[in-house]
Amino acid sequence: MINAPPTDDHVIVEAQVRDYGFSPAQQDEIWRRWREGQSFSLIGRALGAPMQNARRFLHQSGGVRLSPQQRSERHLSGSEREEISRGIAAGESARQLAKRLGRSPSTVSREIARNGGRDRYRAASADEAAYARAGADPSRPSSPNDRICAP
Repeated sequence: MINAPPTDDHVIVEAQVRDYGFSPAQQDEIWRRWREGQSFSLIGRALGAPMQNARRFLHQSGGVRLSPQQRSERHLSGSEREEISRGIAAGESARQLAKRLGRSPSTVSREIARNGGRDRYRAASADEAAYARAGADPSRPSSPNDRICAP
């Protein structure tokens, strides 16, 4: 086994969340009916949709409703990043921005440095980069089922 290729024990797969053409109100209705124990056929009929779409919609999450991703209060929000961007444009120091936001000066300083510095800081790209560093996609909900490990 000297020349054997290395093996990985786990493969990480990102779960894809599809709406199968259901509006948010219809999705709520699907979950309500599913909790009540209705069959896929009854759910599909009530919504005027194919039974298979209701089944596939529920199956993709293992029958457990996914909750939207929640940011920790410790992390900067999009509006705080907008404030940082506006403050930089107005010539404020990191310390002044931090005081106004109620954050540590080092938090604001690191945020500016890791996202291009004072000359290139943009709130939207900084927010996207923060999600990317966290391993999340801001365009979709997340849940504990997002990363599925397969042997």
